[in-house]
Amino acid sequence: MKIQLENIQPNDKSSFHLLHNPKLNDLFFWHFHPEFELVYIEGANGKRHVGQHTSNFKGSDLVLIGSNIPHLNFDYGIKTTYHKEVLHISASFKEKVFAEIEELEDVYELLEKSQHGIAFFGETKETIGNIMKQLQAMDRFGQFLKILQLLKILAQSKEFELLHSNPIINDKANKQQQRLQRVYSYIDEHYSKKIALDDVAESVNLGKEAFCRYFKRNTGSTFTHFLNQYRITQAKRLLLTGKNVSEACYECGFESLSYFNRTFKKVSGENPSSYRNAHV
Repeated sequence: MKIQLENIQPNDKSSFHLLHNPKLNDLFFWHFHPEFELVYIEGANGKRHVGQHTSNFKGSDLVLIGSNIPHLNFDYGIKTTYHKEVLHISASFKEKVFAEIEELEDVYELLEKSQHGIAFFGETKETIGNIMKQLQAMDRFGQFLKILQLLKILAQSKEFELLHSNPIINDKANKQQQRLQRVYSYIDEHYSKKIALDDVAESVNLGKEAFCRYFKRNTGSTFTHFLNQYRITQAKRLLLTGKNVSEACYECGFESLSYFNRTFKKVSGENPSSYRNAHV
C-alpha cells in the first residue's frame, strides 16, 4: 500500500463516504483531506493527534475533524481488539446544503467549529457511536437520513471540547498536498534503495534544511522517522508473503540487519522474527 496524503474519492457522487471498521493500526498515516471526518473508535486506548493537538484517549473516542486538518489515524499502534467507524462529509456539501437550509443552520455552524477539531464525550459519544455502527447495514437513503440525524445531535450537544483555541485554516492545502504527494511518490519509487536527503529535497525544489523544516511542519514527523515507518510497513507485508527476515530487510532499503531489527522492534514492539512466526 502506498503512503498517501489523500483526497477521499468515493466511486459515486455521494456527499458522504463510510469506512466500516478499517484496520490501519500497523500503518503510520499522517494525512489531510478536504472532507470533514467524524471518527469513532471503541475498545482501545490510543493517541489522538489532530493538527498540533496530541492527547491520549481511553476506551473510546469520538472526534470531528475539519477540512484539511492534518491528523494521524486513531488506531495507530493499537494491539488490542477494537472497532472503528469513519464518516467523511464532502466539503462542497457544507456550502451547497447546510448553508442554504435554515433548519440545518446549526449543522453548518458545527462544521465551521470543526476547524478547531472537536472531541465529544458522555452520552453524546455513546449515542453517536451506536448510530455510526448501524450505518453500514442501511440503504443509501436510510444512511442519508441517519447521518443528518447524528449531525443534528452533535450540533446541539454540550458534551464536547475544542482541540485548538483557534481554527486551523489550511489555505495552502492544495499546494502542500501536491508537494507532499511528490515526496510520497519518491518514497514509493525508491524506498528499496538508499535515499539521500539531498535527492528527495531536490525532487520538490527545496534545499535540505528547508525540506526538513517543511516536512516536519506538515507531517509532524522527521523525514527519517517517516521513511522508517514506511519501510517497516513494507517489511511486514513481505514477511506475511513468506519472505525471511534478511530478504525483508534488504528489499525495503535497510543496509544493516541489526539496524533493521532495532527499527522494527521500535516501531512494532516486537522483533521481525517474532512477527513473522506469529502471522505466517
